[in-house]
Amino acid sequence: MRKCVLCGVLLLLFGKMVSAQQALSLQECRDLAVKNNKELRIAEEKIRMADYEKKAALTKYFPQISANGAYMWNQKALNLLDMGQLSSSLASSLGGLAQLPVVQQTVGAINDLQHLDIQNVWVGNVALVQPVFMGGKIVTYNQITAYAKELAMSMNDQKLQDLLYKTDETYWQVVSLVNKKKLADAYVELLRKTDEDMAALITEGVATQADGLSVKVKLNEAEMAQTKVNNGLALSRMLLAQLCGLPLTDTLTLADEQLDNFPVEERTTSVDMNQAFMNRNELKSLDLASKIYKKKERIVLADLLPTVAFSANYFVTNPNLFNGYKNDFAGMFNLGVIVRVPITAWWEGSYKRNAARAETRIRQLEWEDAREKIELQVNQSVYKVNEASKKLAASNRNMENAEENLRSANLGFEEGVIPALNLMAAQTAWFSARSTLIDAQIDMKLTQVYLNKALGVDLQENK
Repeated sequence: MRKCVLCGVLLLLFGKMVSAQQALSLQECRDLAVKNNKELRIAEEKIRMADYEKKAALTKYFPQISANGAYMWNQKALNLLDMGQLSSSLASSLGGLAQLPVVQQTVGAINDLQHLDIQNVWVGNVALVQPVFMGGKIVTYNQITAYAKELAMSMNDQKLQDLLYKTDETYWQVVSLVNKKKLADAYVELLRKTDEDMAALITEGVATQADGLSVKVKLNEAEMAQTKVNNGLALSRMLLAQLCGLPLTDTLTLADEQLDNFPVEERTTSVDMNQAFMNRNELKSLDLASKIYKKKERIVLADLLPTVAFSANYFVTNPNLFNGYKNDFAGMFNLGVIVRVPITAWWEGSYKRNAARAETRIRQLEWEDAREKIELQVNQSVYKVNEASKKLAASNRNMENAEENLRSANLGFEEGVIPALNLMAAQTAWFSARSTLIDAQIDMKLTQVYLNKALGVDLQENK
């Protein structure tokens, strides 16, 4: 029998893994996740978009200037008089005098005056419109775009914190599975050595075949559990690699894979509920949404109020009629005031305003509901943190007892005073105690992560 079975198991369990890859700390994983996450890039683009829309809304305060131009070709020109009929009338009235050069020149001059060349028509216009009073719509629209930018920034912060907390959660899950793998490997190795020792005892006639089969059953169960842990660890590493923006084929080594010096003090956690209400981005977003819908009520009201605008125009045409009919460019400007008074819009507008008020009340109720849920979530998280602390302390005490029990069982088995079934029971108890301790250690980390998330703690500021 080997007297150092327990020592070998502990060395295998707590030994450091040899890896050529540099171990990633939790903060390094966070930084990689922030750097490579595409959803954060989308959120940043939404902030830029909201900023541009805010700047676009600001331009509504300034005059709107536009220029228009048109060209038209006509098949025929215009003749105001029927020159053939005019010539006939003159001939019948004047007789031979109609052929005099003076009369013919007069008829030609009349023909030139009544002939309007409109085959090529050019029209140009430059218009300026300056809003004077739009029912408050421009001011309200600028306020809405300002809130929309704040909302986009709040949503970006929310996505950032969700990503960081997801990275923390996955990081500690990988650490948990790494230690579960070490434990499973150690337990399988322990059972294999027990199986070898049992085979030797059967050969010597000290143990029975039933004892040997019992060990083999335990070994098979342990190997199946080992396979499940290996698969779970591989998938968890892939998820962490995906969050960090690294190739899924990379085998990540984490700096906190060793749980040797884990704090075990039992403590009671208490929190300030107002901290969560002030920090949670969900409440900030819902509050901004409520303000936006409140301003939309003002937009609906603005559609029911009179509007006043100042206008200035400059027109240019070819041909023009400003000083007779001429085929050249000439223009003029005009100034005016545009007033629009809605009359029948009040009927429809009253319903639209009531609908806008209903939307505002919906957002307010959503805010109140979210506040109640956050309060419940924070209280649940506090209870879980305190429970995890007590569970960790109990697991450490249980682990000490299991190690002492396994040491005594090994000594008794080596001396032949304890049967194989008792040894396997001690091994199983040790395995269960160690597994429970790992769960308790990781629960301490995860419950604190969930509590920080419930409180809205900014992980970027708490590096």
